[in-house]
Amino acid sequence: MSISTRKNTQQVQIGNIKVGGKAPIVIQSMTNTDTANIESTVKQVMELADAGSELVRITVNNEEAAAAVAQIRQQLDDNGYSVPLVGDFHFNGHKLLEKFPDCAQALGKFRINPGNVGKGAKRDLQFQQMIECAVKYDKPVRIGVNGGSLDQSVLTRLLDENRQKSEPEELSAITREAIIVSALESAAAAESYGLGKDKIILSCKISNVQELISIYQQLAERCDYALHLGLTEAGIGSKGIVASSAALSVLMQQGIGDTIRISLTPEPGAARTKEVIVGQEILQTMGFRSFTPMVIACPGCGRTTSDYFQKLAMDIQSYLREQIGMVSQDPYLFNGTVAENILYGNVEANQEQMRKAAIAAHADDFVKSLPRGYDTRIGERGVKLSGGEKHRIAIARTLLKDPPILILDEATASVDTETELKIKEALTSLMARRTTILIAHRLSTLEGADRILVIKSGKLVESGTHGQMINNKTEYAQLFRSQMHL
Repeated sequence: MSISTRKNTQQVQIGNIKVGGKAPIVIQSMTNTDTANIESTVKQVMELADAGSELVRITVNNEEAAAAVAQIRQQLDDNGYSVPLVGDFHFNGHKLLEKFPDCAQALGKFRINPGNVGKGAKRDLQFQQMIECAVKYDKPVRIGVNGGSLDQSVLTRLLDENRQKSEPEELSAITREAIIVSALESAAAAESYGLGKDKIILSCKISNVQELISIYQQLAERCDYALHLGLTEAGIGSKGIVASSAALSVLMQQGIGDTIRISLTPEPGAARTKEVIVGQEILQTMGFRSFTPMVIACPGCGRTTSDYFQKLAMDIQSYLREQIGMVSQDPYLFNGTVAENILYGNVEANQEQMRKAAIAAHADDFVKSLPRGYDTRIGERGVKLSGGEKHRIAIARTLLKDPPILILDEATASVDTETELKIKEALTSLMARRTTILIAHRLSTLEGADRILVIKSGKLVESGTHGQMINNKTEYAQLFRSQMHL
């Protein structure tokens, strides 16, 4: 298969780096230091640049971080590092940029997520203020939409429109469209505030590989903005590498993408630079760029007679898989019947056990209303079911497996309020008498947890119960009150 011609996007200048407009695909990385810690941030930026990162994103989340940016830039320049810095802003970015003009000047680019800028009328005003600051200092902006923090007003609007259709689309399709629309409408707003098309880069990130590919294919057809590619929360180790390689390689093969980032979760003690090296290897393996000589090695053969460690690794992996059940934001269902999908959790279970699991998952009522009940075929990835129905089938499957450890990864992140309530009821049954790890941005799902860990910029910043943290001036309390409109 030949490589498709690169899409001719708008070229954006970020410091000394050209992005888009047929320029080579650029590698970006991100620090996980506290930006206010100037010494550690400068050290990590230099390490990432030495590894080959051409843009480095840093978190600018508070006044201490904003005050440090100009000094970080100066120290990098003094050490001969010209790598542009990308400032990652959220809801308070407009205030920080106004109060710390040196920060705005020192950055090569701003990164703004429309879903995190603010709520209601404040969101539009605060977004406008950040864009006007970018215009003032002649800085490009990456408008970065994430599936996990999608602008809910856009999603709600599209869901309402979808309900009026004679043949409504699946929730997953509406979510994809909401991500794209959020990016394009935000870009159009930025242009109306004076930011040129050659100052805008778009990204629409999500953690599911197939969804990500679909989103970027549609986005590339509908605009000529420069595009940044990346898979959110790609994962740790080989999982993250494989997922990122699969998603980004397909898109780049089709000529889509001007910058990339491999969002690896570093293994304990591992260097942050691995994400840069993986990015280089993907680009070099695909034939887009050349960085270093590539080594081809034999994977081994029959001359090694001992299989002790191979068996040990397989036994450990099998044991762990048996002990853990997981319900994710986008549960995977295969093209079979409802019963077959539930029984996949425990192939030795009988029909009665399967039905009890469905009842506990609040799935039995809607399954009985299907044309052939539990014998209804649901299509690839459960395409014939709604998002909430797919979640409840996945919950029933996990209940049937009955694992001692349960991981719920954003299990209610992309559903409407009514569906969320039904899923929560099902999750209550699922979590009973087992160790449960909840990963969530919707903090209402965490109130009953025995311990809550707050992770910020890759670091543990708080821990405790809901009751212990809600009455203090903590990150958790502020986020909870913001979400609950308290």
